[in-house]
Amino acid sequence: MLIFCKAVDRLADLMRCDRKVTYRAFLDARTAPYVTPLLDKIVADDADGDTLRNSLIPWRRAQRPPIAIYHGDISRCRIDGPWQVADDQWLPLGGLIVTSGVTAHLNPFEAQALHKRMQQAIEDVTLAWVREHDLYALRHVPEEIDRTVADPAAKAMIAAWAVGRREADAVPNARPDTTRDCCPGEPGDGLCALCRKGLGHA
Repeated sequence: MLIFCKAVDRLADLMRCDRKVTYRAFLDARTAPYVTPLLDKIVADDADGDTLRNSLIPWRRAQRPPIAIYHGDISRCRIDGPWQVADDQWLPLGGLIVTSGVTAHLNPFEAQALHKRMQQAIEDVTLAWVREHDLYALRHVPEEIDRTVADPAAKAMIAAWAVGRREADAVPNARPDTTRDCCPGEPGDGLCALCRKGLGHA
């Protein structure tokens, strides 16, 4: 039945003029409530869909399902699943490190050690950022955001930053650490504390 359905879909796709194709899959009832909303987001023909599809490129290239992918400008690390249970321990199947002049496959124990070290590094950097920007002083907010409000505000901040940068570039002999009049004390293209918090300037 599935083969017949796919054959019909391919025939229908040949007759379409809108450059769209039909993809049909039969999902287990247990996983469908989790999978279908994700699929809807991935195939969306908008900026959100593009972003999700691009973020999945490293996952698609991996031969094993990644547990985690960490990457910088040059180096990247991958922890490979599925998880394996040994006694009371959960271990990955392996891992991968790619950086300048190095491609190294990791065994399960090396991958687990790297995974823990990367998680600790993320924890350390996150807490340092919280302290540096005094985020403990802010009131608690929910994780969810109202995109109808937050997205336009973020885009307006980016547009204002771009305008300020272009204006600074137009000024002769402008110093590299004064790319915007609003944040002259910040190095490079950094934002001041008010801009980072979205408060703007009085």
